[in-house]
Amino acid sequence: MRERRGLSGQLEHLARIEAGLDDIDLYIEMVEVSDDDDESAAALGEARAAFSASLRIIEGMETERMLGGEHDKAGAIITVNSGAGGTDSQDWAEKLLRMILRFCERKGFSVELTDHQDGAEAGIKSAEVRVDGLYAYGLLKAEIGVHRLVRVSPFDSAGRRHTAFASIHCIPDLDDDIEIDLDEKDIKTDTYRSSGAGGQHDNKTDSAISLTHIPTGVVVACQNERSQHKNKATAMKILRAKLYDLEVQAREKEMDAINAQKREIAWGSQIRSYVLYPYRLVKDLRTGVERTDPETVLDGDLDGFISAYLLQEGDKASGAEA
Repeated sequence: MRERRGLSGQLEHLARIEAGLDDIDLYIEMVEVSDDDDESAAALGEARAAFSASLRIIEGMETERMLGGEHDKAGAIITVNSGAGGTDSQDWAEKLLRMILRFCERKGFSVELTDHQDGAEAGIKSAEVRVDGLYAYGLLKAEIGVHRLVRVSPFDSAGRRHTAFASIHCIPDLDDDIEIDLDEKDIKTDTYRSSGAGGQHDNKTDSAISLTHIPTGVVVACQNERSQHKNKATAMKILRAKLYDLEVQAREKEMDAINAQKREIAWGSQIRSYVLYPYRLVKDLRTGVERTDPETVLDGDLDGFISAYLLQEGDKASGAEA
């Protein structure tokens, strides 16, 4: 169903682009045939607006095209933690949580607040949110890191400027069910005589079974039963269990690699600065993207920052491959 929603969304984007191009053609035609300067100016303005709207859709589709990571299509688990800065930090963490929730709302993602710890005086110490939506992890991973706020503190009676830090962390929301599909072509079967102290049957028949999973090199053997068929069935169960354990270990290593991106929530660790005083600026320190409308950014308008980050990471990957 998630994939279906994604494909339906792409078709809707294409339909809107096509409609926008038709509108642009119509407005240009109106400009060409009109003798009224005011009407021509109005039509030209509408054409520009239609062009800008279509361009935003195309840029959004380009961002989705860059989301080719293994788990980019998955949902996400977002954790927001306050850091250095006391009450200001906890208030800042709550604002970041709202920013993420508003971004998810803009994208049509469903969210579930799974954990929430209030701050001592204001804001939150931490919060965790599950996000369900196509490309939720691929987009929100761009927000992983420490976010720095500079403003006049509402908690300082002297009205002084304060700096606060809070972090956003994101991991893919993976299925708990790990399916182990065994292909007979990948399994080498060897039979041998049981080495147990059984009777004549154990000594004269090749009832013991050894299975080798060729792709991983995992080997299991079973000789407990007199029946070769039963030994093979037991060996297959053990093999599936061992392959399941390998898959769990692989996922744990992957999560460890993702979690390694966590950094100390303090000076020198930030990925983005939000300055509300003495000037107004949001700057991403990884990509250099700047915005002078922090209120809009904090209301969830993160597309520009995310697109620039994904482009940068894509360029890095291309350079590494080259």
